[in-house]
Amino acid sequence: MVIKRKEFLQIGSLATASFMLPKFLKAFESPMMVPPGNKVIVVIQFSGGNDGLNTVIPVQNDIYYKARPRLGIAKDKALSLTDEAGLNPALEAFKGLYDEGNLAIMNSVGYPNPDRSHFRSMDIWHSASKSNEYVNTGWIGRYLDAQCKGCDKPTQAVEIDDILSLALKGEDNNGLAFKDPKKLYTSSNEKFFRDINADHHAGDETADYLYKTMSGTLSSADYIFQQSKLHPSVAVYPGTALGKDLKTIASLILSDINTKVYYVSLGSFDTHVNQENQQKRLFTELNDAVKAFTADLKKNNRFEDVLMMTFSEFGRRVGQNASGGTDHGTANNMFFISGGLKEKGLLNAMPDLSDLKEGDLKHKVDFKDVYATVLKNWLGANDQQILGSRGNYLNFI
Repeated sequence: MVIKRKEFLQIGSLATASFMLPKFLKAFESPMMVPPGNKVIVVIQFSGGNDGLNTVIPVQNDIYYKARPRLGIAKDKALSLTDEAGLNPALEAFKGLYDEGNLAIMNSVGYPNPDRSHFRSMDIWHSASKSNEYVNTGWIGRYLDAQCKGCDKPTQAVEIDDILSLALKGEDNNGLAFKDPKKLYTSSNEKFFRDINADHHAGDETADYLYKTMSGTLSSADYIFQQSKLHPSVAVYPGTALGKDLKTIASLILSDINTKVYYVSLGSFDTHVNQENQQKRLFTELNDAVKAFTADLKKNNRFEDVLMMTFSEFGRRVGQNASGGTDHGTANNMFFISGGLKEKGLLNAMPDLSDLKEGDLKHKVDFKDVYATVLKNWLGANDQQILGSRGNYLNFI
């Protein structure tokens, strides 16, 4: 079978999506046992801009109820956390984690000069850049670059999706995006890809890069699939998209693949219209999947070593709109779930609704300080090298 260079470049999407493999996956030639205490993070992205005020509810704040006469969640419906705060009623499992001391909540997280564009704000969160900077690498991708220069046990990052996010793209190393290890294995073993790989002759730089990426996929997909079968999760998960994704992540965490970062998305939380029903549906999916996932980790003695972290590109405006929803806002809250938290519960004050900027919340915590804390205290990485500056470290881990 003869494949022309032009034809191969036309299928260059092979270098992204399910086939975007880090260079160092070749290093996994023999099984590597997960060492005790091996720290892992699981990032859950709330795509679309989740409404933080109806997530962690200021149940004693009159301003909240005046600004949301129809959309505000009544105190008797919220799941009580403190005298001032309650959880969205769909997040019953999160309430249980809070009561156990395995949930921490950071309020008013954002960045200076916030951008209300979905794409731009998500880029800022993914790249860990300032709002006036444009960076084409992600904070997790740069973590891979920093950790995998001459290291004897390379790490990797995995996104459970068909397309790799900017967050996992580095200068030299990238994370791996796939929905199912078996499908990745099946696709990579198709004769078509094997033939075009064998037909390659060095030449054009772009083509060489694509061929190199594909070659890495073909040589590594079998290993990833075989390792994922070593300790598959036998727990029952909900049949939702997030339930299936977290079960895949659980099986990989329990396997011998030394993955440090897992990334998954849920959405869309862009609730300009009919917010109550949309958020309830998404939070029910989140709640049920996280409940199964945390129970699975506890049963297998990994809950102490895994940190789940949620974020969204921005929150929503304090006031409701005329369509039963809310519009793009600024600062938001983040959840942290683990058996290894050092601080638990509400980590800081609820948002100050009496001190707004053009109707929006003012951020009190820079998200880059959260990243710095996770990189330094959880992953043991050089956060200053990765983020380009020293962060104000937090104490929750």
